[in-house]
Amino acid sequence: MSAPEGETIGPLKRRVGEPVFDEPWQAQVLAMADSLTRQGAFTPGEWSETLGAELRRAMHDGAADDAASYYQAALRALESLLDGGGAVTHDAITERRDAWERAYLATPHGQPVTLD
Repeated sequence: MSAPEGETIGPLKRRVGEPVFDEPWQAQVLAMADSLTRQGAFTPGEWSETLGAELRRAMHDGAADDAASYYQAALRALESLLDGGGAVTHDAITERRDAWERAYLATPHGQPVTLD
């Protein structure tokens, strides 16, 4: 089902048959936020407020109103909540992200990426 001519369906809405996420990490960000909310690392209100602030900041900085910008804001919001709540420091996040990038770049195409 497609949108009627001239009607946009929004940056996060998908047509039938389209993938829900453009990249696996986008689903993982939302899954981690949901899991951490359920575990009490932060409240749903804190998640909503932080994500909203990141989206407003992205808009203010001229980011496109699209799915890529949304998920980048979601990632920044998650990192902010983890760092601000003391669960994980910014340095630990950076170290883990760098380790993941090194592992990803060293992994042959088609093989699963693993971290030591």
